[in-house]
Amino acid sequence: MREIVVDTETTGLDPREGHRICEVACIELLHHVPTGRKFHRYINPDRDMPAEALAVHGLTEEFLAKHPPFDTIIDELAEFIGDDRLVIHNADFDLAFLNAELARFGRAPLASSFVDTLTMARRRFPGAPASLDALCRRFAIDLSSRELHGAAIDCALLAAVYVELLGGRQPGLNFAGAAADTADGPQIVIHREPRPARPHAATIEELAAHQAMLASLKAPLWLAAG
Repeated sequence: MREIVVDTETTGLDPREGHRICEVACIELLHHVPTGRKFHRYINPDRDMPAEALAVHGLTEEFLAKHPPFDTIIDELAEFIGDDRLVIHNADFDLAFLNAELARFGRAPLASSFVDTLTMARRRFPGAPASLDALCRRFAIDLSSRELHGAAIDCALLAAVYVELLGGRQPGLNFAGAAADTADGPQIVIHREPRPARPHAATIEELAAHQAMLASLKAPLWLAAG
């Protein structure tokens, strides 16, 4: 099963107020495992960058002016996503912005099904914080590389959080390195503690005890049958 983890950064909170996408990232999962295929683009939003948004992701108007507008990446983004299910944290937010950008350039909205990891987290941990940061801390996922929000970094973190929300990797399964060694994907390696060898031959004492037990039997069935 193929899924696409998606995250965006924007100039604000509501596309109906003229806010735009300024960064988009996707990570491909196959059976919930990242394949290494990624899509990442910075986007010129063709507008200013409010101070509140700048404080979140650090993407300046000057930096983004050097990158292409959203309409130039639509076909490439659509090809990467395909018709596969999307995995998004707070899906209503990202989908609203993506569909607003598509509508701006006369394209149909995304038709893919999606999983909202924010809803998953709230159902699994009712009343607990469910932000991406909070879930990373809950699942002991390293946040040291995340000084500011960023679509590429947040996608990688969300992929790890998604696996944990699904139940986590099974204890004793080792996925590290196997995919690089085989064309068939990751191998499952089960680690068990070695058991001591079990003796199969009877000891002299056990044989003597067995003979004594046989001698004590009266009219054993095997003699009567003979």
